[in-house]
Amino acid sequence: EAGLEAMMLSNPMDCVMDEDDGTCVLHLPCTMLQIFSLKLAKVPVDAGKVELYGYIAARDLLEPLLNCVINVSRDDPIIVEQGSLINMAPKRGINMDSDTIIEYDMKIKTGEHEKDDLQLIDGASVIGIMGTFNWSIFTSRIIGDCCAIDISASRLDLAVEATVEVLVSEVRGSFSLCLGCFTSGLHKEIRLFDGTIGEPRGLKRYVIAVVIGTQMDLKFKLGTGSYNTSERCCSFTAHNHGHADQLIETDFASIAV
Repeated sequence: EAGLEAMMLSNPMDCVMDEDDGTCVLHLPCTMLQIFSLKLAKVPVDAGKVELYGYIAARDLLEPLLNCVINVSRDDPIIVEQGSLINMAPKRGINMDSDTIIEYDMKIKTGEHEKDDLQLIDGASVIGIMGTFNWSIFTSRIIGDCCAIDISASRLDLAVEATVEVLVSEVRGSFSLCLGCFTSGLHKEIRLFDGTIGEPRGLKRYVIAVVIGTQMDLKFKLGTGSYNTSERCCSFTAHNHGHADQLIETDFASIAV
């Protein structure tokens, strides 16, 4: 798996500052690939809900190791059905200054032994600058023998890596939480979390590509039922270094971002 980590440029020690405007000229924005969603587009007829495991990962110019977008073991598969979004969380941002390779090997768990499982997708695809447009979302279908996954993504020029960390505290009872993200003025949501919160906890770390100088918007939907929901939003402007914090107070819990 990838050796490089997210947040390496939050507070680097080797900056070279421009004498005129005080900005760093060493750690510049780059072209990045942002994956917006992975969706199970096709399953065997009458399969209903299925158990998926395996990985989808990127290899880019920064290092040859796999940067897993999803990585699920056979012992702890995810349960989805046709049309379901698959939760994802790359370890770091995906560089696209050159061609990016997307590798995948995912299976449907069907029995006690792995040899009995169905292959969902297996192989690799190349996403290149020449075949994409800046700030334009595209959807490609990865087709397997009996299944398919749709991947929606965009090339973002002059982008930086933003890391989202969320801590839920002062929980006042169990509630549902759906966290979505919008980046760089694009109107397609990236789903970061959709589940139940029953106790104080930190959510998984999320890495988002954001065009420098534009905003990343987070939308929190909280509730205990169809008729008891609330929505909170917060926004952050993308810079090449530094960090920012916001505290959201709700009837259900306190949320530090």
